[in-house]
Formats: sequence, structure tokens, C-alpha cells
Amino acid sequence: MASASLAMYDFCEPVRQANDALWRIIRDDLTKAGFSAPSKLDRSSRYDALWRREDLVFAQTCGYPYIKQLRGHVRLVGVPIYRFPGGNGIDRASLVIVRDADGIGGIEDLRNRRVAVNDPMSNSGMNLLRALIAPQAIAGRFFSKVSFTGGHLMSLADVLAGHADVAAIDSVTFGLLAAHSPDALKGVKVLMQTPAGPGLPIISRKDATDAEVSVVRESLSRIATQPAYAAIREPLGLVGFEVPDQAAYDALTELEDFALRRGYPVIN
Repeated sequence: MASASLAMYDFCEPVRQANDALWRIIRDDLTKAGFSAPSKLDRSSRYDALWRREDLVFAQTCGYPYIKQLRGHVRLVGVPIYRFPGGNGIDRASLVIVRDADGIGGIEDLRNRRVAVNDPMSNSGMNLLRALIAPQAIAGRFFSKVSFTGGHLMSLADVLAGHADVAAIDSVTFGLLAAHSPDALKGVKVLMQTPAGPGLPIISRKDATDAEVSVVRESLSRIATQPAYAAIREPLGLVGFEVPDQAAYDALTELEDFALRRGYPVIN
């Protein structure tokens, strides 16, 4: 049995339909080349449940779990490039959002505010934000309260509802919301961007062969560049695909080390 997932940004119907179309192309290319591939994307499993499965063909993970838990245990297939603000090639910053009505004008205005973090293992919601805040922290503290929400959409909802004052939102998530559900962003503004680092990588199981990975890379490169696939790219905001060296993700470790050197090991 083989498994595949694109759960990280699969939260609205136009994106789901485009993900399905993208996967059908990859699946058919793999099948034609003699490799096993599931007929459909897995939407029944938790987003991170497939990352270390021995039958994983295709999934998108977060950069921070990749450097902390997955590197050396999976194969790096490549990194999609998106058109949305906050990105430069494969590198992406997060967008620090606050309520429009709160009058927050800069980073110092966030001191002693309540922060919503999607997950303690998130690069976009935690690691990049930690690097931004570290120089401002005093004795390892900056915020008055930290709440872990379970996802960027929940962090956004907490800010809008007044349960938190600030959150760092993945810039692709924000861009997809702006494109497909702009009403979801009413009442918040982007205060600033965090430092940037490589975005969400596509991975496969550790023992995937070079030939199999090459098929997936060729499929993604074709989808990302050829005019025939524009209808798939547009809902996803996809404008490119790159295969970086694994060492590119050392930039995320460097951001972690930057915060540690400044006495800010965790968001506080």
C-alpha cells in the first residue's frame, strides 16, 4: 500500500480540487514508469501522520520538523515556489498579524501581549517568530501569554475573536485566504514579516529510489512551468519548483541558534 498527502494547505475547495488534479498527474506519471502510487490523496489522516511511513510516496512537511525530526529519515524531493507576498524563491517569511482596531504599530507594541502559536514544532508559527522576537526579549520573556492553537486558521480565529493579540501566520496560508476567502481576513492587518527561510518541502520515504524521485520532480517541474497546467497552478499560487540541497534548511537551524544565543529558547 502506498500513501500520499497534500494536507498542509488543503483547507478550501479550490485548493483541494487543484491538489487532486496535481496528484492525478504525478500518480499517472509514476504508474507509467512502473512505480506504485495511491489513486487518491489521503485526507483521513492527520497532516503529519504520513511523514515517516515506510510506504510514503509523496507528502508536504514543515521545514522545522524536517530539520529536527525528519532529515536523514526521508528523501527531500523539492520545494514549491508560490507567488504570494512573503516569499523570495523557496524562502518564505511569516506574516505577523494583529487586529486592525488595536492600534499596534510596531514590534515594541507587542510586548506583554498575548500570542497565538499554531504548534511548538512549526517553523512559520514558532521558529521564525522566535527569531524575530529574540532581540526584544528580556530575561527570556516578551509576551504575557502563549496559547497553542493547533493550526494557522485557529490562530487567526483566536486573534479575530480577541483571545490572542498577535500570531505569525504562514504566508502561503495567508495568501490562499486572501485569494479564496478574503472575508476571513477582515479585521486583521499584517504588522510585519518575520525573518525568512526555506518553505515547506515535498518529501518521500527514505528508500525511495532515484528513479522514482526523478519522476516526481519532473512532474512537479512540468506542472509548475508549462502553460497547459495553468489552471492547476492558479488556485495554488504555484509559480515554480526547485530542488535545493538539504543544506539549504540549515538556515532554519541558524535562526533557532540565533534565538538561543539571545536567551530566548521558547516563545514566552
